[in-house]
Formats: sequence, structure tokens, C-alpha cells
Amino acid sequence: MADPILVTGAGGYIGSALVRAIAAAGTARIVLLDSSEQNLFGIHRYLEAAHPDAAHEAILGSVTDAALLHRIFREFRPGMVYHAAAFKHVPLLELNPLAALLNNTMGTYALAKAALEHGVSSLVLVSTDKAVNPHSIMGASKRLAELIVATLAGPQCRMNAIRLGNVVGSTGSVIPIFLEQISKRGPVTVTHSEATRYFMSLAEAVAAIFAAGVAECSGRILLPELGQPERIADLARRLIAAAPGGNEIQIRFIGLRPGEKLDEDLLFSTETREGSTAGSLQIILTPTPDQAVLHDRMQQIDCLLWSADRARLIDRICALVPEYQPSSLIRGALG
Repeated sequence: MADPILVTGAGGYIGSALVRAIAAAGTARIVLLDSSEQNLFGIHRYLEAAHPDAAHEAILGSVTDAALLHRIFREFRPGMVYHAAAFKHVPLLELNPLAALLNNTMGTYALAKAALEHGVSSLVLVSTDKAVNPHSIMGASKRLAELIVATLAGPQCRMNAIRLGNVVGSTGSVIPIFLEQISKRGPVTVTHSEATRYFMSLAEAVAAIFAAGVAECSGRILLPELGQPERIADLARRLIAAAPGGNEIQIRFIGLRPGEKLDEDLLFSTETREGSTAGSLQIILTPTPDQAVLHDRMQQIDCLLWSADRARLIDRICALVPEYQPSSLIRGALG
């Protein structure tokens, strides 16, 4: 049997899909790490029922817990890490920026350092198009996570980030929200009539993540084929039209919320395409800081998180991610 595989965020929408696919292959022991008791219980219960012979360990805890990470790596010695643990809801995280940075950025930093120390062969960070030219603290926190894995990657541990679009059906995403609103006969709330997003299916996301896991490059951003962006209002209209009596359901435009963009980007202007992998992922070279600079900045961010010094914290983030445009909500909290 292959080396164990660690999946962080193992009970989430993407993480649990990864776990189900790994279990179906039956080739590796799976270490499930999740900070949500309910989510972890759900995927653990699924494995016991659907794949009773699949060797797995269910561990309740956070990627921000460095001591726990070291215990996991010492005891189970995973050779592969799929890092899907993240806070992702843009408007909520604009209200909780410290939590976004602690979980998404510092959790990735703790995990990457532990992986290096314990001889892990490969680590894939599940990232998002919201990390590109971010307007939200969520996007900025994920861009910092990208920079961490791209900077710390090396011969001892191959690290890459896979940059996904919106995964259809993910918890809290627009389609489940629209369907719930439609079931209540509306109104269906859309931020802006011209807002667009890149969409992909869960199966496409899982395939892209596994392709990233076997990519032979390191320190790169990997980008799947996402096609053309779709207007969210058009998506809402199609869902309404498919519902019984849909012609009676109204759409209400509520305006972009703090941290939201009209359109998402897939690449920074400073990034370079280097070709593609066997799994048809584009290989993207992204500018990275020197490792010593990265470690110094992460230590500063960690200290500022614990002191809750938001003004200096945002300054440090903007220094590392100059494309970040803090929302009026974030700027207002600094004043």
C-alpha cells in the first residue's frame, strides 16, 4: 500500500470529495484532519459505511495547531498532503479578518513547515481565483498561502497550489443559496447585474487537484481550464426558469458586498505561463519573496495577529500582496 495521505479540511465540500475518491481507489491509508466536529463525523461515518476496509484516522483539530501537526506527521508519516482546510466566505471574513489570516495563512505556514521537517514528498494547496488581485481579506489570505507554498517548495518537498474557480454546489455558494430562495418563492438576491464568476463542477475540481498531486513541477501555481466566466444573474434566471411557477419569482439586485469583485481574475500581471502538465493544468510561475524574507514576514504577521493590531497587519499584507485592495469595511475598522 502507498504511503498514507493527509487531507486537511477532510470533511468540507472539496475535502470530503477528495477523501471519497481516495477511499474508492483503495491504495492508501487516509488521515482526516478537520476542525469541524460535525464535518469530521460525517466523512468518518461515510467511510465506515461505504468503505469499511479503507484504513483511515479521523483527527479533530486545526492546521493552526503546530504541535498537533507534528504529532500527526510523526505517528502516521504521510507522503502526500492535500491541503483543503480554509475559511472561504468572503462577506463573513471581512467581518473576521483575524480569523481568515490565522486559519488560511498561518495554518498553511504551519503545515508547510511541518511537512518540510518530516520529509513529506508532496503538498498541494487548494487555492482560489479570489487570490488574484484580491479585494477581500479571504483572497489576500489565500494569496499569502500561495506565496508560502511557492516559496518553501524545493527538492525535499514538492509543493504547488491549484487555483480553482467557484465549485458548483459548495457549501454557502450561490447555487445552493439561489435554490433555497427559489424554494421559498424568492426573491433571489444577486449582487450585481454584470457580476461574473468562473464555475467548475466538483468532479472537475477533484480531477484538477489529483492532477496537481502528480505534477512534476514545484513551487508553481497550477491552473485548470475554466472556460469563460458566467454572469451570476444569467445563472439565477436559468434556475428560476427551471422551477415550477418560476415566472412569479423575482430577482433583486443588492449590490456588491465589501470584499466582492465584479469579475474575478485568473492571473496576476506579474505571472508567467510556463506550459502545461500531463493533466492539462497550466503551469504558472509567480513572483515569490526570498525564504528568509517570508519567514520574517510570517513571524511579524503572527505577532500582529495575537496583538490584534489590525492597522499594522494590513500594512504587512499589502507589502507582500501589493495588488490587495482592502475593502471599505476593512479600512473603516482601521480608522
